Amino acid sequence: MKNQELAKIFFEMAELLEMKEVQFKPRAFEKAARSIEALDEDVRDIYKKGGIKALEEIPGVGGGIAERIEEYLKHHHIKDYERLKKQMPVDISGLTAIEGVGPKLIKLLYKKLKVRNVRDLERAAKSGKLKKLPRIGAKLEQKILKGIEFQRVHVGRMNIGEALLLARTILGRLEKAPGVTAVEPAGSLRRWKESVGDLDFLVISSKPKEVMKIFVSMPEVEGVLARGDTKSSVRLRAGIDADVRVLPPKSFGAALQYFTGSKDHNILLRKIAIKKGYKLNEYGLFRGRRLVAGKSEEEIYKKLGLDWMPPEIRLASGEIEAAQKHTLPKLIGYDDLKGDLQIQTSWTDGANSIEEMAREAKRLGHEYIAITDHTKSLAMTGGSDEKKLLRQMKEIDRLNKKISGIRILKSAEVNIKKDGALDILDDVLAKLDIVGAAVHSHFNLSEKEQTERLISAMENPHVDIIFHPTTRIPQRREPIHLDYEKLFKTARRTGTMLEINAHPWRLDLKDEHIREAKKFGVKFVINTDAHSMGELSYLEYGIAQARRGWCEKKDVLNTLPLKRFLEVLKKPKSERF
Repeated sequence: MKNQELAKIFFEMAELLEMKEVQFKPRAFEKAARSIEALDEDVRDIYKKGGIKALEEIPGVGGGIAERIEEYLKHHHIKDYERLKKQMPVDISGLTAIEGVGPKLIKLLYKKLKVRNVRDLERAAKSGKLKKLPRIGAKLEQKILKGIEFQRVHVGRMNIGEALLLARTILGRLEKAPGVTAVEPAGSLRRWKESVGDLDFLVISSKPKEVMKIFVSMPEVEGVLARGDTKSSVRLRAGIDADVRVLPPKSFGAALQYFTGSKDHNILLRKIAIKKGYKLNEYGLFRGRRLVAGKSEEEIYKKLGLDWMPPEIRLASGEIEAAQKHTLPKLIGYDDLKGDLQIQTSWTDGANSIEEMAREAKRLGHEYIAITDHTKSLAMTGGSDEKKLLRQMKEIDRLNKKISGIRILKSAEVNIKKDGALDILDDVLAKLDIVGAAVHSHFNLSEKEQTERLISAMENPHVDIIFHPTTRIPQRREPIHLDYEKLFKTARRTGTMLEINAHPWRLDLKDEHIREAKKFGVKFVINTDAHSMGELSYLEYGIAQARRGWCEKKDVLNTLPLKRFLEVLKKPKSERF
């Protein structure tokens, strides 16, 4: 899909224009990039169907940006982008991936030190040149070096959001191959791990050579690493490898179990097989040379005296013992959510209006949504002060009368200041249906300071949810330092919900923290953190994260239908759980 390429270009154009201190345009390009990135249809197909006019129907895409998309589809470049790159010849994507490095700093580094890429940045930091520049200092220099090292650890891995889109495109191609009757992804993608090192596909087909031919010649392929009659490996243009295997039906389940992993889960499973006199591998479960199971995963687990385990929890973290005792949790389902409680709109840094987001959420089957635009201390988003928030509440009242079939809840993503205070007055918060609070700054405070900061916010009687509690950004930013036991105990005591942020660039809380919080009786909500209509489909990532944390439907409060959810909100916080 060209969507990711175009989104990357427009994100970079936004950064480059911000460096030039151009007004308004950076935000327009960022909004368009978000919308294009979240599309589930290839932008080329949209253009083929309706030309420029069809492109202008994409949320956040006006005439000028539609023309640039057309230029890229026709000529494989955008003149404006190339001109900006010549004026500022730096690796925007690479540098902005380092925590603490933004457009203004990149401009300063290029002008003063001729830093063009991460390697130049690392050299400058290690030689002590950064801290000599204005507004940097030794602390930021060390933070940048730490960020570079953090990035290095994650080289060669792809975020689950990008990987799943790519995998689904490839799956679609394989499903159409001659003789194919089954196709499944395996590996860490099937376990919904937050980042993926490669892609694995398992196929049943009567014409394996045709499958191999289609696989190695896909437009996503950069190079062929190996090609055989039933297995091939390729390097994808996206920067990771992919394998396909064609299997006989009798071994398909065994291969799916084996190649799904995890490695530690499989080691424990093989030990159980040996104790029972079996041999287990990717071809099946054998008693001597006789195949006793292999067609499906379920029959393999059953032969070993185990209940089938959802792929998301196959981590050798107690799931096998629970399967032996038949005490596995009934995990939350991918269709169980009734609402989405973190949504940004064009009132601040979102791409779409409240009405557009509400109508799209209704189309997706939601009963309710909460509009949670940022508040005033996040100035770069155009965050709401008290007066603006009150105006938005009136607009939501108007839209609730206009749009049937969905309830729009009045809310906000209130900023938690350094001392734990909120940046909106309590008397205005009291007028909202539901309040979310979040940390957006001062990430380097001590564990004690950060924990007390969040505890202070949770003790506010108006704060219902803590959004993205640890502030982590997978493959880019480490979580803040927290005393998790104190955090979870306070959430339980105060009746404050913790968010499982579904945005693939957030996925906060982590799975192990979700599972730990459950032990304290904490309740969760799963939200998209959507900034455009297309991102409203991101809930599946958060549900997968919740499943990895052993969450059941009862643990997640936005599985409740509207009436019951509102009844919960009406109770004093301390009585909700």
